Amino acid sequence: MKFVDQVRIEVKAGDGGRGCVSFLREKFVPRGGPDGGDGGDGGGVSFVVDGALSTLLDYRYLHHCKAKNGAPGLGKTKHGKNGESLLLRVPQGTLIYDEETDELLADLTEPGEPLLFLPGGKGGRGNARFATSTNRAPRHAQPGIAGEVKSLRLELKLLADIGLVGLPNAGKSTLISSLSAAKPKIADYPFTTLVPNLGVVPYGAFKTMVMADIPGLILGASEGQGLGTRFLRHVERTDLFLHLVDTSSMQEGDPMANFEMINNELKRYDDCLTGKPQIVVLTKIDVPEVRELSVSLAEEFQAQGYQVFAVSAVTGEGLKKLVTAVGDELDRLREA
Repeated sequence: MKFVDQVRIEVKAGDGGRGCVSFLREKFVPRGGPDGGDGGDGGGVSFVVDGALSTLLDYRYLHHCKAKNGAPGLGKTKHGKNGESLLLRVPQGTLIYDEETDELLADLTEPGEPLLFLPGGKGGRGNARFATSTNRAPRHAQPGIAGEVKSLRLELKLLADIGLVGLPNAGKSTLISSLSAAKPKIADYPFTTLVPNLGVVPYGAFKTMVMADIPGLILGASEGQGLGTRFLRHVERTDLFLHLVDTSSMQEGDPMANFEMINNELKRYDDCLTGKPQIVVLTKIDVPEVRELSVSLAEEFQAQGYQVFAVSAVTGEGLKKLVTAVGDELDRLREA
């Protein structure tokens, strides 16, 4: 399924139906008087979180969303039918922005009651409403009120407990596939992962955590290089980072310099991200030269105050210890 995390749509509430101008015409009822009914109210536009959705794909080609108009009033003071409301289902973590002002209008993070976003236009009053002692035969009625129109931008920010960050080919996809049922594409070339992947990881006694693999983190990601800004917003809601460091020959540059570079990109994107706790994960220790380097590198990170774990997602070495430590840290953060 294609991952779509940003769309632009136009929503319109239904117009109110017009009031009716009518006069009673019945046998044996002389001078029946005005009997025009009111128009029906237009349908409203509401949003609701649907836990079964994971992307905004439904709105990729649906640019105009409109509720039904109210029906006009009828004679014999019959009220027009109210327009049917429009319910738009979105995934958890959707933000709704006003496209013109860039104002955040709603942040839909929890399933629950639908959020009425645009109320429908009120129906116009029929001429029966305007009859008075001095004006017994009004010949006018009100038009319905037009429904409001808004241009919106929907953005999805994944809701995950753990965010996997690191350079391409650091082993993020392999790790999440080993710890959860997620099956992302894995290959030995950069930018294999083109969309964020979510996986549910069990830990402790009947507890789970949601882990997100965030792609596209390279030098200049905070400025849009490698689609960085497209994916960096998905780490904003995470509670904890697992920073994967690869010391194999596939990764260019000094591992410590690469670590600092990724952290600088996170800081440039949002200062708040630097305040999130990080656990350093040295990957691919099933490779002999990597295992040798990981010992001295772990000491360097520990000297800076980081928890460090050396793992191999291929053989499973160190994974159980890592999950236990991450689960304990996550429980501590939730209690705090």
